[in-house]
Amino acid sequence: MTEIKVLLLRGVNVAGANRLPMPEFRQMLTEQGVSAVRTHIQSGNAVFLDPGVPDLATKIATAMKDRFGFAPALFMMSLAEFDAILAANPFVQQGNIDGSKVHVMFLAEPVSAVELSTIAAHATGGEMVKQSYAALYLLLPNGIGRSVLAEKLERLLKVPKTARNQTSVAAIAALARTIAV
Repeated sequence: MTEIKVLLLRGVNVAGANRLPMPEFRQMLTEQGVSAVRTHIQSGNAVFLDPGVPDLATKIATAMKDRFGFAPALFMMSLAEFDAILAANPFVQQGNIDGSKVHVMFLAEPVSAVELSTIAAHATGGEMVKQSYAALYLLLPNGIGRSVLAEKLERLLKVPKTARNQTSVAAIAALARTIAV
């Protein structure tokens, strides 16, 4: 069954590391059997039409390593799954005011309640963290760059993860909706 997919890569084009030119990235994805590939900004956000390519995530990871020399953590989901994660965001109203202050952290596996309470203990200055089945939601009133919570999260959370601010996830969802199934 053909469906729209969202792909998020962790740690590409950040501070000069893991350079990933978007035209080549789109071409590489097309070579894996997907179509209507579109990317959002330069940080490894892609949407595309998947006709049901078997083992697509593995193929993409292998192609990334072969073509670009690195294999970042990748988070691939259907548009419906992506929309469900966004709909569960408890800070959406704050993000509608300033999307850079609310982040969605996509997780490879759920975080335990113990981990979450340990992480939440580092929140300061109005910061908050909440969890759904597949993501953490961060309210960071002073921004991610000044956040003690975000800095501690990177060290304390041992599961593969990648974060996008609310402005970016909304733009990625809108971009995905431009693809005709």
